[in-house]
Amino acid sequence: MISTTIYIYLFITHGLYADASVNFYYTVMSIVGWSMWARKGSGKPVLKISKSNVREWIQAIVFFVACGIILFFILKSFTDSTVPLADAFTSAAAFTGMWLMNKKKLENWIWWIITDLASIPLNTYKHLAFTSFQYLVFLVLAIMGYISWKKKISL
Repeated sequence: MISTTIYIYLFITHGLYADASVNFYYTVMSIVGWSMWARKGSGKPVLKISKSNVREWIQAIVFFVACGIILFFILKSFTDSTVPLADAFTSAAAFTGMWLMNKKKLENWIWWIITDLASIPLNTYKHLAFTSFQYLVFLVLAIMGYISWKKKISL
């Protein structure tokens, strides 16, 4: 929670308002996800790692597009953001990744990879070199997460 609070402040001061909202969302969704992952039925976890079906893929894409459009409109209309499209894109991808992570969907890692790939140049452009490096580390972790979960599904 300390980290997300710091990043909310950091992103607001650098005009990355949607990225600031993502950090608030992370905090809320982490609590929700923790409760979802911790639930047990008959002594076993209720949620298991799984792949999204076609309907779930469509839902994720619609969620991503809706978040992106709403964030872009808010950023363009109500803020002084100099990068509303890039900020909306990275944030919508992160919102989608977190949503799917809470459901233990393998594809959450794809959305995190997209988020990280887009966030590295965005944060570099905003002169947040250490944050860009952090997203590079997150990219490696997301790739590792995808590989690990893919193996677990195959077992």
